[in-house]
Amino acid sequence: MHTSPLQSLIAAGTKLWLDSIDPDLVTRNRALGATGATSNPIIIADLIKTGRFDQQLAALMRQGLDDEAVAWQMTDQLVRNAQGVFSPVWQATKGDDGYVSFELDPLLEDLTNTMPVQDRARQYVQLGKKWSQGHTNRMIKIPATPAGLAAIEDLAAAGVTLNITLVFTPRQYVAARDAMWRGAQKRDSLDRFKSVYSIFVSRVDVYTEQHVPQLSPAAQGLVGIVNAKHIWEMNRRFWTDKKLPLRQEIIFASTGTKKPGDPAWKYVEAFAGSDIETNPPATNDAVEACGRSFTRQVDQLPPASVLGEIERLVDLQKLEDVLMSEGLKKFADPQKALLKLIVEKRKSLSA
Repeated sequence: MHTSPLQSLIAAGTKLWLDSIDPDLVTRNRALGATGATSNPIIIADLIKTGRFDQQLAALMRQGLDDEAVAWQMTDQLVRNAQGVFSPVWQATKGDDGYVSFELDPLLEDLTNTMPVQDRARQYVQLGKKWSQGHTNRMIKIPATPAGLAAIEDLAAAGVTLNITLVFTPRQYVAARDAMWRGAQKRDSLDRFKSVYSIFVSRVDVYTEQHVPQLSPAAQGLVGIVNAKHIWEMNRRFWTDKKLPLRQEIIFASTGTKKPGDPAWKYVEAFAGSDIETNPPATNDAVEACGRSFTRQVDQLPPASVLGEIERLVDLQKLEDVLMSEGLKKFADPQKALLKLIVEKRKSLSA
């Protein structure tokens, strides 16, 4: 029997998640083998722009909700719809797969926000509890910022299933994972304990092209892969002896290629074989059309000379600082754009 490229990826041991909650794309990618999805304000805004959800928006506006409340109720509805599609997976895997991620308010990380870190962390805890309540297969997505990291222990202790996002370096991963495990150990039971850590990949390679041009052609373009595989191995080792019923996994995120000339499957292939890849719809389509067959690569590393060069030339702290400041802007700006879009929709729908 001939297997398609995405089927071969899944057969190799990868869980395929979709970086979208567009109802049509969710249905299509579920048929291709996707078992989860994730959302963010850009995805929500793009869906609203299509006009396909004007009726739902108008209904929310008639309820007298303000713009922010409309945005969050719409997000909640769209995430809920996707959860319905993946709920059978959650049931079949007893909670090990079948999740849809719901991102908490990115404006908590707005660069103009002067609220102290502890106050922001408290807001994350409050919002995380609110938006997870009553949902079995919803993951709450929070960033590996100082405030996000400070919220993890309390949320994990409260039984909230978390997806830690904007992770660029081993330092952030370790801080998130250790807080997660401290919180988990405060639960009455670890039967339902599940956590994932979204490691961003392609953005790292964009960074090294700009900031570490002295990398040799053999190493340039591999830093994102090497970094994510290193964190994957750290994660595998840490949880091995914990004897948990559910897997605590890495999400390989930002797997769409950003460099012209790179094959669409570059990152998809590199991480084949374990944990989760959350791919943009266009990446899944391109991979499905490429005719390749994927085998386990997640534990394969480049030659020692390349690893040594990367270790010598890439300052991870500088990389984290630059990518986090860019990431926070990319995090907060789409939420502002979404709220602006709701204002425009309110005018056009009431006209």
